[in-house]
Amino acid sequence: MPIPKHNELRVPVLEFLKKNGVSTTKEMVIPLSEYFRLNPEEVSQMYESGNGPIFRDRISWAITYLGFTDLISKPKRGVYEITPKGIEMLKTPEKIEEYVDVAAAARDSLKSNSESTTSDSITTEITSKSEKATPQEKLYQSYANIKKTTKDEILETILSKTPGDFEKLVVSLLQRMGYGGEIKDSGTVTKATNDKGIDGIIKEDILGLGRIYIQSKRYALDNSIGREEIQKFVGALAVAQSNKGVFITTSSFKKTAIDYVNSLNGATTIVLIDGEQLAEYIYEFELGMQVEQVIKIKKLDSDFWDAMQDDE
Repeated sequence: MPIPKHNELRVPVLEFLKKNGVSTTKEMVIPLSEYFRLNPEEVSQMYESGNGPIFRDRISWAITYLGFTDLISKPKRGVYEITPKGIEMLKTPEKIEEYVDVAAAARDSLKSNSESTTSDSITTEITSKSEKATPQEKLYQSYANIKKTTKDEILETILSKTPGDFEKLVVSLLQRMGYGGEIKDSGTVTKATNDKGIDGIIKEDILGLGRIYIQSKRYALDNSIGREEIQKFVGALAVAQSNKGVFITTSSFKKTAIDYVNSLNGATTIVLIDGEQLAEYIYEFELGMQVEQVIKIKKLDSDFWDAMQDDE
């Protein structure tokens, strides 16, 4: 039997969670393979790139799409359970795929200024655009969707870790971005008991004459940072006799905080990095990331073929 697509796994995943309760992806592999009557070779079949087994990856994608809805919840990272809504929807399993697709379309397309747009109209719009898109455009859109999902997972993972680990992460990120250069031990995390408002330091030169000071806040996504916290950081920089700092958070900055930083006029330089930008940097600089697959898109070399004589 061919390995099922991720959309074909949605209902079986819900049924598994209903029967077995809180579970991990790993715990679903064998039972679902038996459900679909897959043989051991099909269960272990890898992508051509060698980056993981296909069947388990498709289970993960089924869970990802279900996670766009209120059909499952995640008590903690990597663990899933069905919700009362999910149990209710299993009474009409034929409606689940459309329910998930509408939620996924709404998640990717709904803008802040169009909250009144209905799920049906969003689905119609997405379908229309997809029908008009070229294969290359569809590929780029798929890449954008995968990247967005991965960035969401990055922030979700960070929020499941300790504040101390977050401080180490942001120091490592700035080093990965090139700050500190080839200097040995260029990045340090300050001791929590006596950090004086500074969570990390990056040495810009061997003698340590130039330093970048870091403040990190591992906040829930809806907990925005205001002007007062930035002012405290500026005060901490003054005590450290520095005029350069980076304030990094998993959440966002209020307009008052952004306006305050813009009003400093170079006397002190503060760079604000919110959760969206943080996830982007982690993704692009491949900190804690693995390249899953590389796809080469090729086209004809016009110079090569034009050098040949046309048949008249």
